Amino acid sequence: MDAELIHTPIAGVVELRSKTFRDHRGAFLNAMRRQEPAFLEAWGDRCIAQVNLSRTELVGSVRGLHLQSAPHSEAKLVRCLGGRVWDVAVDLRPNSPTHGQWHAVELSPAGANALMIPEGCAHGFQVLEPGSELLYLHSGSWVPEAESGVRFSDPQLEIAWPLPPLGLSERDLALPLLESA
Repeated sequence: MDAELIHTPIAGVVELRSKTFRDHRGAFLNAMRRQEPAFLEAWGDRCIAQVNLSRTELVGSVRGLHLQSAPHSEAKLVRCLGGRVWDVAVDLRPNSPTHGQWHAVELSPAGANALMIPEGCAHGFQVLEPGSELLYLHSGSWVPEAESGVRFSDPQLEIAWPLPPLGLSERDLALPLLESA
């Protein structure tokens, strides 16, 4: 088995820890293999509708907390390809017993890990090293009018960002608080 599945307190939010194979040439990591039991349990029978890459230079930058609203909800599998980020999932599912709770995992190439964020959960991250790069697998296509989210600084969420938040976009600063979302 090449990957280990780590369940979090939020249903459907799981960390995947992959095995890196190293030799004299370098390293190889299987980012996603559909038949691998851990990936299959986390991703299920969802399709991959799009793949995105992001790169953020400024340490302390926060992106998020974003999601696509129903009926255009999507799952995301997020992996760090360079640098380090503190990756956050927030449960915004109305009938979930963990509604309004968040879970964070440090993602890095050295950690060989990824975070699975299911439909109805918002995603955001804070950059811990300059030039941090993320790879996202999305189960749905981007629909601009379905963009949604909650503010990174929501006092109800009390997200304990590891660094003072910097570099937020105007869009992210204008996201609503949880009680209004």
